[in-house]
Amino acid sequence: MTFLELANRVTGFSIPIFGVSWNPPKLERKVAKDVITFLEDRRVLFNPFELEILEHCKQSVIKTREFLTQQLYDIQRGSDLDQRLRAMRAACRKFLDTLSEHEVYFRQNDGRLDNNIGLGGQMLFYSAMGELRGTLGVHIVHLLIMYGIDCEGDLMSVLPLTNPED
Repeated sequence: MTFLELANRVTGFSIPIFGVSWNPPKLERKVAKDVITFLEDRRVLFNPFELEILEHCKQSVIKTREFLTQQLYDIQRGSDLDQRLRAMRAACRKFLDTLSEHEVYFRQNDGRLDNNIGLGGQMLFYSAMGELRGTLGVHIVHLLIMYGIDCEGDLMSVLPLTNPED
């Protein structure tokens, strides 16, 4: 921790008994908020499956993985936020690895999932996308709650929330 970081957290001293008050780390909240803002625009997380284009999904997940890696430079290793971002990044890698391992199921057809690949290829792609969405959704909801962040738009659809009518 640098002096500037330390100085930014100190809010006061009490005299004659020495005491220090601390602010919660603002940097982690900012990183978490930036992550949520970034993910709110990732259609791969919430678009209906049938509207997804395989190559666009892969590129979006690559960008997401790179963004998460960049955010890790700004937070303390081992913190809860660090662990969540690393888990989200691992989910991105798993999605990409799954598609790469089974490339035989996918053909280029103007970037779209080729309908001639059969049910097996479609199930593989949709299953990998569903797993990615579910894993990220669990971590996203924790970030929203831990840091008091609002979430807008379609990203809410991947959050594991119970139906209020149930």
